[in-house]
Amino acid sequence: MTRARWLLWAAVLLALAGGVLLYLQPGFMVLLAEQVWACF
Repeated sequence: MTRARWLLWAAVLLALAGGVLLYLQPGFMVLLAEQVWACF
């Protein structure tokens, strides 16, 4: 694999880890639920 491909995979994994960490925070989940509920 090339270096660019390794960097791409590292960026993808970092983004996924950041998303998981956001979902573990209760305040973020409440904010997300309120934004979804505001659409209806």
